[in-house]
Amino acid sequence: MNAFGTATKNLADALNGSVIWQVVDIMSALFIMGIGCLALSLVAIYVIDVTQTKHAVRRNYPVIGRFRYLFEALGEYFRQYFFAMDREELPFNRAQRAWVYRAAKGVDTTVAFGSTRDLRPAGTVSFANCPFPPLDQSAAETAIVEIGPFARKPYRTASLYNISGMSYGAISKPAVLALSNGARMAGVWLNTGEGGLSPFHLEGGADLVFQIGTAKYGCRKDDGSLCDDRLKALGELDQIKMFEIKLSQGAKPGKGGILPGSKVTDEIARVRGIPQGMDSISPNRHPEVESISDLLDLVSHVRDVTGKPTGFKLVLGAYEWLDDLCAEINHRGIQHAPDFITLDSADGGTGAAPMALIDYVGLPIWESLPMLCDALERHKLNTRIRVNASGKLITPAEVAWALCVGADFISSARGYMFSLGCIQALQCNKNTCPTGITTHNKRLQRGLDVTDKAERVRRYADRVTHEVCVIAHSCGVTEPRRLDRQHARIMGSDGVSMSLAEYYGRWTSPAALPSKNGLVRPAFEADSVPHRNIA
Repeated sequence: MNAFGTATKNLADALNGSVIWQVVDIMSALFIMGIGCLALSLVAIYVIDVTQTKHAVRRNYPVIGRFRYLFEALGEYFRQYFFAMDREELPFNRAQRAWVYRAAKGVDTTVAFGSTRDLRPAGTVSFANCPFPPLDQSAAETAIVEIGPFARKPYRTASLYNISGMSYGAISKPAVLALSNGARMAGVWLNTGEGGLSPFHLEGGADLVFQIGTAKYGCRKDDGSLCDDRLKALGELDQIKMFEIKLSQGAKPGKGGILPGSKVTDEIARVRGIPQGMDSISPNRHPEVESISDLLDLVSHVRDVTGKPTGFKLVLGAYEWLDDLCAEINHRGIQHAPDFITLDSADGGTGAAPMALIDYVGLPIWESLPMLCDALERHKLNTRIRVNASGKLITPAEVAWALCVGADFISSARGYMFSLGCIQALQCNKNTCPTGITTHNKRLQRGLDVTDKAERVRRYADRVTHEVCVIAHSCGVTEPRRLDRQHARIMGSDGVSMSLAEYYGRWTSPAALPSKNGLVRPAFEADSVPHRNIA
């Protein structure tokens, strides 16, 4: 023991005054100080919680009540990555996102063993394969479609799956550049969104659709009205192929666009012609459009000034006016018809909108698309007015369904956002997007490499088109635009499917609504709760 004690004493003497000992002393002091500060902080938080009157949980459970907010914030991430099943998330489930990611990366999109999709619930859509499909060598390329035969410069394109409107401002500079370059490589068009034409839309070299929002960004006078001189200058740009007048958007029908002031940088302010750093709020409709007649007048005016095909975008709610629209077009002459109609779904996306509008207003695409297509066919306008379907159509099956119902084109915004790397963080309106897509924070934008993401956009567009062609060939047609309602079936509530022709054929009049005849919602993913009929 004496030897051990002597050795210990000698070691202590050696360490005493050394650098190591001094470091240990400092760390010990900091640790004790940290414990003290923590204790004082807890006491302060306790006093604050028990004396404040705004939060009952914190008042009744001081300090520990604050963990509720932490768990609430972390909950969505745990549900997304650990607890939610592959096909039960909203707005897009893991199975949908995973397919887009694989397609965009160019990796294998095949699956093994069997489908995890439940084919039994009412509303489930499937496609009717034919016994003798065309051989691969007999398959045709997607057909070229002409839009705007009465415009001075009609637009002809074979593109099937295009990029829907996303404004520069709502999305970042590298995101616009990646989309524009990817669209050019894939041969699809890119809609500018209502935020005006930025240099980055042009830089990629893609065909562009210029969207005219209610605030007329990019083609407005100082008072917010339409400026013909600026409109004519835009029409002279060869890259701009069409003009789209935005009446409404799926996620916020009846409400103008909202761009938070935190996103209104100096550059965005110049593009839009608005003050920097202030919220950018568009009117809820075009002030000069108060009737069907006004709408057709505006369409004709934009087409005459620009020389380019012109149409409009809307989400349907009230639908009786479609017959009045078609009747007015036939009265004026088909040369006065809009060249296309972009139909958005009530469950379409946005950067920011009131929850009441996102959740409750408008008709979903499964109901509104056949209504629009049938109205155009009744009035013999279906070959004059092209239909562009938009709203949560991000996989080949959904695109093929829209073609079967009657769409000529399909557009998507969020599908292409996923191809850029979007992880559905639901932070589009906070300028904190972790993938750099919907933020103007330079540090976060660094994560979005334009060259890599442009390739992902191209691969995604190509893969969707390819697999839609696969479905079409399986159904016995040589190219996707020959699909019709006989080529798809929908499961009924009695467990027996019917063709879409029979299903939508039961909508014989405005009175024959799905809510009155037992029809149910078409489904591409198994719902997390059983389907039921709505009496």
